[in-house]
Parts: sequence; C-alpha cells; structure tokens
Amino acid sequence: MAQITVDRKLCDNHGQCAIASPKVFSMNDEGILKYEETFDDALLDEVEEAIDVCPVQAIFVKD
Repeated sequence: MAQITVDRKLCDNHGQCAIASPKVFSMNDEGILKYEETFDDALLDEVEEAIDVCPVQAIFVKD
C-alpha cells in the first residue's frame, strides 16, 4: 500500500482529483477535499492521474 499526502496549504479544493480518482478522493458537502490516506497498488494509475490533473500540484505519494 502507498500513502497519500495532500498539502492543505496548496490545495484549493478544485476537485479534479476526485473526478480522476473517485475511489480515493471525494468532496464533502462543504466542497472540501476528503481522501483515503492509503490506497491499494491496483489504484496507482488512477492516483497518478489525480496527481497530474491537480492544478496546484498539492498531492504527493510515498511508498
């Protein structure tokens, strides 16, 4: 399993990651990003897409 970190100082809650990887990222009712801190390796491509589409590059993955 890999670990995700979102830099909350950078994140502007655009939600692009939630579109790219809905199994890992989502938006709550107030429009604030929620995410699973760890994810199965099978979702790596999806998570990498979420990282790529983040307009402020606030998502980081660590093995």
